[in-house]
Amino acid sequence: MTPDQPVNLADDASADAVGLSLDALEELAHRYFASRHSAREQTLAMTRLLIRHSGNAIRAIHRHDDALADALIQQAAQVVVEIKAALVDQPELYYSGYVLDALKEFAEAVLTRALAHGGVVPPPGDVGVGHVAYFNGLAEAVGELRRYTVDGLRRGDAAEGERLLRHMEDIYELLITLDYPDAVTGSLRRNTDAVRGILEKTRGELTAAVAQARLEEALRLTREALSKQ
Repeated sequence: MTPDQPVNLADDASADAVGLSLDALEELAHRYFASRHSAREQTLAMTRLLIRHSGNAIRAIHRHDDALADALIQQAAQVVVEIKAALVDQPELYYSGYVLDALKEFAEAVLTRALAHGGVVPPPGDVGVGHVAYFNGLAEAVGELRRYTVDGLRRGDAAEGERLLRHMEDIYELLITLDYPDAVTGSLRRNTDAVRGILEKTRGELTAAVAQARLEEALRLTREALSKQ
């Protein structure tokens, strides 16, 4: 057979000469896609559990229940390990949307925990979810820091709000340097745009709260001075 001669797939001898017969190719395809389908079904349940643990951890952080938050994050970390093990032979699935979304939620919980309580922010390697999920999770953690800030303002804790605002500003300044295509960053640019809006809104609310607190303090001091006359 010359290189330009077409292969007759109906001819077993020709098919065998180039590799597999159609029957063998069919068996190979079924084996591959059955394994892929099984892995996907298994990890769909795992990713739902990962998202649930991560969401519950964030709620515990906002309730200042640190022990529960840490326990949930540990449980979620174990699920991440199990997902990696289940997809060790299916790397395409590991980097697919449904897994990436769950890993991003986990990164958001871990980073919110660290930022909200003044801890050291762990690098991507320590979180164990890859850079795309990590930095998208970092962007989404800004929304949780805003919520934490607003809760602090309701308690009259403007100092905490200023601390968190600095974190939010630092995160935004980092994210705007990551100007790469969405196909590379997993739509990080869109999340960065959302961070900018959150940052501006939070800065305005914090500024208003601080001004109000100063005005109330000035009025208090004025009343005290007048009462002593």
